[in-house]
Amino acid sequence: MNYFIHTTGCKANQWDSYVIAGNLESAGLIHSAMPQADIIIIDACTLTDGAERDIRRFVNQSRRENEKAKIIIAGCHGQVYPERSFGADLILGQAEKFRITDFLDKKGVFVSERALLTLEKCAVEILPAGKTRFFLKIQDGCDKFCSYCVVPFARGKPRSRPVSEILEALGVLKEKGIKEVVLTGIEIASYKDRESKRDLKDLLNLLEKSVTPERIRISSIDPLYIDEEFIEIAADSQKITKSLHIPLQSGSDAILDKMGRRYNRAYINGIIEKLHNKIKGVGIGMDLITGFPGEDEELFEETYRFLESVPIYYLHVFPFAPRKGTAAFSMAGSIPESVKKQRVRRLKMLDAEKRTAFYHQFVNTEQVIIPEGKLYKEVYMRGYTGNYMPVHIPYEKNLENKLLMVKIKGIEEGLLLGEIKK
Repeated sequence: MNYFIHTTGCKANQWDSYVIAGNLESAGLIHSAMPQADIIIIDACTLTDGAERDIRRFVNQSRRENEKAKIIIAGCHGQVYPERSFGADLILGQAEKFRITDFLDKKGVFVSERALLTLEKCAVEILPAGKTRFFLKIQDGCDKFCSYCVVPFARGKPRSRPVSEILEALGVLKEKGIKEVVLTGIEIASYKDRESKRDLKDLLNLLEKSVTPERIRISSIDPLYIDEEFIEIAADSQKITKSLHIPLQSGSDAILDKMGRRYNRAYINGIIEKLHNKIKGVGIGMDLITGFPGEDEELFEETYRFLESVPIYYLHVFPFAPRKGTAAFSMAGSIPESVKKQRVRRLKMLDAEKRTAFYHQFVNTEQVIIPEGKLYKEVYMRGYTGNYMPVHIPYEKNLENKLLMVKIKGIEEGLLLGEIKK
């Protein structure tokens, strides 16, 4: 039996899809292109209205290109909104998606009872050959219940992978030649090994002296976890990359309070200053939600002016999408979609300005990148610096997945260009 898997959403979903694929192949299924698949699995995000549109669009595409295949929607969407099938044959939640073979027979798909939500076992042995960066999920779940967020309902309470499993996985990845690993999860700031009681800071200190790939990148992290101890660990490390992604969500104290975020603009300003003081060239990215209920023009301008004023690298911008079951779903003061779109456009323009300004700081400097195998504009290959800048160099297949010193020459048509340092 052949399978095809399509992943939407966060880095944690990418990890989950690795595990799903490994489970299916261990059971004898064979990966194929979508038109040849007997089952098509969508490991589906449900965070926004856009995520749901992507699911619906892919289900329709699958039906057009392979009308005989059984379609399974699995993961966050199936956990929270199992009634929204969009024409799929089977909906599975978070636990079930790791045991899809329990729902299969030789003729197709059948339904079994639900199981307890568990954190899946390590599956680095299914790593595709030639991959440069690997996402290793060290934690799952969140219990913060921010007023806009459906993730706690989709992912359950925080659970953490044991330190011993993480060390074993990183050792295997090192042997396989992986140069960079991204530690990812739903709320990695809540990481805690149940037996040893080691938290994320303890883990990072341990990784510094353990066998791991050369680079350890930290995915999105709660700003409340970024204290002086954490900054010192990141600054002193020879492995942790000099980039951080912070889910800010708003630059207005009033909106942050309505969102259930437990910090304010002054706190964020303080940690940005501390990061720059301790980590030279740090690249700071931020998530933003615009159009939250009650965010009038004055409050939006507060956010815009704050973002304009702080030395950050980039923004990921999302329009507010009301999710049934969350506190924000029934909040008064909804913002028209046309206003949300206009604000998103404006923030994305600011994002472009921030990226260009950040890039200019590093022209004529030397940086280490890890080139990836994909061909860009039929001329370049791309590799990321430690602070997450994409540097483009002339394509040479033999440079893929090597730690390479380059000199940044300049910016052309929005691309940061480099040359190999001889």
